[in-house]
Amino acid sequence: MNITRRNLTIGGMSLLAGASMSTLSRAELGEFLGIGEGLEDFWLATDAYVFGYPLVTMEMTRRVVTNVASVHGTRGPMGHIIKLREYPNASYRDVTAPNADTLYTTAFFDVGKEPWVLSIPDMKDRYALFPMLDGWTSVFQVPGKRTTGTGAQTYAITGPGWKGELPAGVKEYNSPTNIVWLLGRIYCTGTPEDYAEVHKLQDEFKLVPLSSYGKSYTPPTGTVDPSIDMKTAVREQVNRMDAVAYFTLLCKLMKDNPPMAADAPQLAKFARIGIVPGQDFDPSKLKADFLKRVPEVAVDRIMIQFKVNKDVRDENGWIFTTKTGIYGTDYLMRALITAIGLGANRPQDAVYPTSQKDAEGRKYNGANKYVMRFAKGHLPPALGFWSLTMYDSGYFFVNNPLNRYSISARQDLKSNPDGSTDLYIQKDSPGKDKESNWLPAPAGDFILMLRLYWPSEKDPSIINGSWKLPPVTKVTA
Repeated sequence: MNITRRNLTIGGMSLLAGASMSTLSRAELGEFLGIGEGLEDFWLATDAYVFGYPLVTMEMTRRVVTNVASVHGTRGPMGHIIKLREYPNASYRDVTAPNADTLYTTAFFDVGKEPWVLSIPDMKDRYALFPMLDGWTSVFQVPGKRTTGTGAQTYAITGPGWKGELPAGVKEYNSPTNIVWLLGRIYCTGTPEDYAEVHKLQDEFKLVPLSSYGKSYTPPTGTVDPSIDMKTAVREQVNRMDAVAYFTLLCKLMKDNPPMAADAPQLAKFARIGIVPGQDFDPSKLKADFLKRVPEVAVDRIMIQFKVNKDVRDENGWIFTTKTGIYGTDYLMRALITAIGLGANRPQDAVYPTSQKDAEGRKYNGANKYVMRFAKGHLPPALGFWSLTMYDSGYFFVNNPLNRYSISARQDLKSNPDGSTDLYIQKDSPGKDKESNWLPAPAGDFILMLRLYWPSEKDPSIINGSWKLPPVTKVTA
């Protein structure tokens, strides 16, 4: 069998996904990869890279987000609540695929030394959710309207193995890891009046160490580390780390952020290549001649999951999965979501179908006009809200005369005489009488993302497949 770097990279990486070598002999793979002895260790190393990708990415994200002296924009020191005050506009470039539906209320904090207490105010029936992610990106708790209602709530987030007493009225949420990322989202219509209401709610949130609960507390000023790269995207920083630096960091992080009990069989294999939880990485157990290939092949294994993972659905040109937030031992899915959507919710809270091509499989382009038609009674079934967001080819908002970056029921959508609803996706206005249903597009290529927050779990539902995404069709003359 003739293998070239081109066909392995473009089409053959499905052979690597899942680390299956059943169709190729080890000698053939070893020859291509330039590895003689040690091929089994090479695959173990790529498995370990995939396994650790969420923990390493979470740490690198934490470093960048918290490497400031005080809260500013999307960044704030450890233990400080970061409150986004308005939706980003078309000039925003900090994070890809921003949303124009919820205002984030977030914080990174460390529960290794003592618990932290989060006080959530009465949200007055407003839709909101406050997922808490551990260091491995799993959503271990998610208070909010769906799960705990909208009344005032107080939680103590405790670390692994913590034992102690909590004040009356404070409920314990135990984090499996020391690092915790609160990634709260509060629905907002985006009007000046609604911004003001949400700002009042945000200002009532409190996050304090347990030892300061009930006392006056001011979060300390953050310490800035000038060696941290604050400009390069986190994913790029992670992907370009060499294998030794990557595994060294992974082992260091696992001391404070232990893997789950279910990970034991996988971890037992990694001991052979110097990766043992609670211990420093031992690079002497890995051959230096193939280490440089590990990140490259492992990242390819992660990204090929779009095409080969059975839990990634492709429906009428929309790609999505309902396996987010809780991953168990599906390490490839966990790594994929880390790479493309760090901080993703549980599917009961949100599903994010994304589309780059129309019903005929052609890239979207602003030179054309498109329609997405929902049959009568078949708008996206979401108990929180739904929206369709427009992005350019880089997953950023598109400048347009309406300053409209997403479209949803809050635009007072007009129905057709038969009860169906058309969304007009195009560069120029479809006419004043149809502008309520218009999602402006750029001149060039673009990408669509449908958000369903609190999707219905009864029929019809995207979670059980009883509701199908309609295609986006090109309008012909």
